[in-house]
Amino acid sequence: MRHIPGGTFTMGSEQFYEEERPLKRVKIDPFWIDETPVTNAQFAAFVEATGYRTFAELPPDPKLYPGLDPAFAMPGSLVFIKPPAPVPLDDHGNWWDFVAGADWRHPTGPESSVAGMDDHPVVHIAFEDAEAYAKWAGKALPTEAEWEFAARGGHEGREFAWGDELAPDGAVLANYWQGLFPFASTKGGGSFRTTPVGSFPINDYGLSDMIGNVWEWTRDWYGTGALAKTKGSCCVAANPRGARLRDSIDPSTPQVKIGRKVLKGGSHLCAVNYCQRYRPAARHPQAIDSATSHIGFRCVIREH
Repeated sequence: MRHIPGGTFTMGSEQFYEEERPLKRVKIDPFWIDETPVTNAQFAAFVEATGYRTFAELPPDPKLYPGLDPAFAMPGSLVFIKPPAPVPLDDHGNWWDFVAGADWRHPTGPESSVAGMDDHPVVHIAFEDAEAYAKWAGKALPTEAEWEFAARGGHEGREFAWGDELAPDGAVLANYWQGLFPFASTKGGGSFRTTPVGSFPINDYGLSDMIGNVWEWTRDWYGTGALAKTKGSCCVAANPRGARLRDSIDPSTPQVKIGRKVLKGGSHLCAVNYCQRYRPAARHPQAIDSATSHIGFRCVIREH
């Protein structure tokens, strides 16, 4: 883990997406954070020690999902499937499929494996899985503000973790989609999934993969606008803890009473032509019962 000294910073951005507004002054106490996302090897040690089974490895409880299509009443998870040609970008169903048998051990389906991928970030992690690991490890999940403060590496106002250009002098500094999403990858060999943690430069707090590779869970319920549940002066929020559960319900499906937490950091699927969320200020709402092939996490230890 790396020690983050704490301090005051401006959270958010006014240059990209509406949910990153307004800018907010935030004060963070010192804490420790994992240098990298939790890896397959680390998660495997947790599972071996506890016998834990992840959300994706268990069939859904019909009582919790009335009217569930029987075709989806089985263990599995959402997997990114690269289409062979351009598709409309307004329907994520064009590249996401529920795959029975996909889970952290089988990231693209039951015939796949994480053999030789010990140092890749673990994926297909639902919120409850990340919390269970953190508790076992004697740690916790970061708040959105803690995560963003750590990702900025002690620098104020930068749009990217390393400056104000995505690829300064053509340098690729994180694992994000190169080429036209979702059908054309210009990476070596056409690769488009996770990379070993630490494959790209660390930030000025010594942290790897804060940007790209996998989205990372935070403990905060997703909300928009002013920060909630904070203490501090009239102008600075101290150690904010995010929104309320009821505020995190997706307004487009109010009948689905499943809360959404904040994801941070973007992933290997963020691209210039789609989802430019490979930035510290970027944020995304994710239902707590969702696990996908591009979501992982890292943990913190607070000093107080």
